[in-house]
Amino acid sequence: MPTTTTQGVTVSVTTNYLPDYSSPTQEHFVFAYKITIRNNSEFTVKLLRRHWHIHDANSPVREVEGEGVVGRQPVLEPGQSHHYMSGCNLKSGVGKMRGTYLMERVANGQEFSVEIPEFTLIVPFRLN
Repeated sequence: MPTTTTQGVTVSVTTNYLPDYSSPTQEHFVFAYKITIRNNSEFTVKLLRRHWHIHDANSPVREVEGEGVVGRQPVLEPGQSHHYMSGCNLKSGVGKMRGTYLMERVANGQEFSVEIPEFTLIVPFRLN
């Protein structure tokens, strides 16, 4: 499970290929990913924004930016975690994602960037 820690905030990722939502003959491969964000710092933090780099083997890099995650801007007290599920589609069935979260220390409004570890998205039959 890819995991990184930046300024006391740990981000972990697990992925799954979703064959029921994919259509390989139409070059449409769907993946789900679960993100766990754990605040191991001594500060209360708020997730403000996300910025993703999505690499598809046969396509240009896509960038996705926006407020929060899945419509939320979670606030995490020290020791708390937030989990969410999201998804991504690829044309090739082989790719990777990485990114950052813009976080804020609630007490003083100081913003900082937290790394989202790079993770791969590979259709299982491509591994043989």
